[in-house]
Amino acid sequence: MDIRYLPDDRSYERWTTEEIRRAFLLDRLFTPGAVNMVYCDADRAIAGGAVPVNGRLVLEATKKEMAADFFTQRREVGVVNLGGDGVVRTDGVDHAMRFRDMLYIGRGTKEVTFTSVSGGTPARFYFASYPAHASYPTTLAPRENVDQSDLGSTESANKRTINRYIHTGGVKSCQLVMGLTELAPGSVWNTMPPHTHQRRMEIYLYTGLGKDDLVVHLMGRPDATRNVLVRDFEAVISPPWSIHCASGTKNYLFVWAMGGENQEFGDMDAVAMSDLK
Repeated sequence: MDIRYLPDDRSYERWTTEEIRRAFLLDRLFTPGAVNMVYCDADRAIAGGAVPVNGRLVLEATKKEMAADFFTQRREVGVVNLGGDGVVRTDGVDHAMRFRDMLYIGRGTKEVTFTSVSGGTPARFYFASYPAHASYPTTLAPRENVDQSDLGSTESANKRTINRYIHTGGVKSCQLVMGLTELAPGSVWNTMPPHTHQRRMEIYLYTGLGKDDLVVHLMGRPDATRNVLVRDFEAVISPPWSIHCASGTKNYLFVWAMGGENQEFGDMDAVAMSDLK
């Protein structure tokens, strides 16, 4: 388990590019045959990746960071499959997951394992977890049944579809809100104009990029922005005081996961374009 301690909304301004990347960029989540995790001090979020190739991978608690007997003893988890067909088993129940299916795993689930249907085209499971003070049923959210809305336009290069899986109007959770945004061909901007949300933090995972593509993720206070260059299957931590928006060399997908004290998707503090620096 990698541990990240984030700077405050002033000290990050003095950091070098490498220091900012070490704090905010999650660039080693996916390793064939392994489960990798990063623990963040903002809202005690955990983000991770599991790529089962030969056999089953187990999601286990770490004693040092979590002091728990099993991973979801005091946590909930959202899992999305971004690879080949796979199966997530929770307490003896198998959940078949295709590309872009999502699974909510409730607090108190003792067994969580990941398996690929074919090792030649392995599943690539991305998960986000937050502490939970209440238990909700483990629920599969197929990609066809999500709440969708279309935003932006081709003219402004930000035509996109928001797919909400775990939210107040969909799969129920304690505090986790999670979904996926898909940009249309020819569109490269996401979440512009940007916003912050003081009442929760967020993690963006970018994918759908080629080996020579990248996303320029903008972060920081609106009057002191910084950027992080992100490649395929890399994520960025966004603390409550930071904006989060980006532009890529092509269209892409990104998975967003939020946790904090308000689950309302629209609870955000908009930033005017004229205030960005």
